[in-house]
Amino acid sequence: MEPHTKLSALLHPYERLEPVRGGRTQLKQVSRRPGSALVWRVEGSHRGECLRLVRERPGGVALIAVLPPAPVLESSPELLQAVLQTRPHGLLPHHVGLTAANLAEVLRRPPADLGAEVTDYLTWRGLVVDKDTRNVLRRIVDLSARARTVTELSRAMYLSRRALGRRLSNRGLPVPSHWLQVARVLRLVSRLQNSDANIFSIAYEFGYPDGFSVSNQMYRLVGFRPSLARERLGWEWVLEAWLRREADGGGLVPRAAAGDVGDREAVPSPRSIGSVRKRRQSHEPTA
Repeated sequence: MEPHTKLSALLHPYERLEPVRGGRTQLKQVSRRPGSALVWRVEGSHRGECLRLVRERPGGVALIAVLPPAPVLESSPELLQAVLQTRPHGLLPHHVGLTAANLAEVLRRPPADLGAEVTDYLTWRGLVVDKDTRNVLRRIVDLSARARTVTELSRAMYLSRRALGRRLSNRGLPVPSHWLQVARVLRLVSRLQNSDANIFSIAYEFGYPDGFSVSNQMYRLVGFRPSLARERLGWEWVLEAWLRREADGGGLVPRAAAGDVGDREAVPSPRSIGSVRKRRQSHEPTA
């Protein structure tokens, strides 16, 4: 990584970094390539245009922030706070010799707390703003490590299936079964990216009957097969792809959002969640 490059794109097959000089237009192109990330060398660039691009990056594009030397951090206490507010996928200490391969390893690293990461992502996307909803969704993602059905999920949450579904539908969010399925897929994707085991072994490990079931469910949920999810690193793009499909199918019409989630254009759907919401409100036939 060249020391003078403040913002670069890390793209599959993760062999080199591409300087970001085209602003939002280039970032939109980056977002259309699943498994992409922005690499932000923070030194001297935590204000102004560079920070704006990082904050307003498209959904599904992970961020890896490389901090400046310790003396710079110590003299600018507000700098670290500004970086944390951009929701980085990875936060690295100062290093001038980072390679694309080094950064790809950071991108493939599974989340330490998937529930917290997913709810933070949803809040960043403007989909969930109230504490109760965040807690419900985090609990679903946490329980996805062992729950296989909505019945098991609702029992563990001490809620009826109807009550759980109503909590989400009242906020225009997908049904509990879809959250459970995508959470299980996110766990499986992280395992795929960090293991040489074949899809059949991993499917069995995660409670699926076989690799075909996993492949079909993943394609139905996010539009991609396990082979691509193994090659395209990270998990944000997988979650974003699912959100887009839910929005296009009418399952995501957030009523609790602080802003239009279509503000951050993302992959894979050419239609924004915001435009789907407006279309449904203005054109959906009444019963």
